[in-house]
Amino acid sequence: MSERRETLEELLGDQIVQLVMERDGWRPEHVRLLLERARMRSGIEPSIPPAHIIAKACLPQWMGS
Repeated sequence: MSERRETLEELLGDQIVQLVMERDGWRPEHVRLLLERARMRSGIEPSIPPAHIIAKACLPQWMGS
C-alpha cells in the first residue's frame, strides 16, 4: 500500500472520479466549495508550510538581496 496522499486536484483529475461525479451530478467546483465550507466551520486554519519551504522563500531577504 502506498503512503502517498493525493492532492484534491489529482483526485478531481482522475478519470474514474470524474465519471462518478458526472453520474451523481457533481462538478469539481462543487467539491472544492463543500470542502472549503467544511474547513471554515471546523476552525482549522490552513497548515503552515514546512520550514525548508519558508527558508527557501525568505533566503533572499535574510541574505540582504
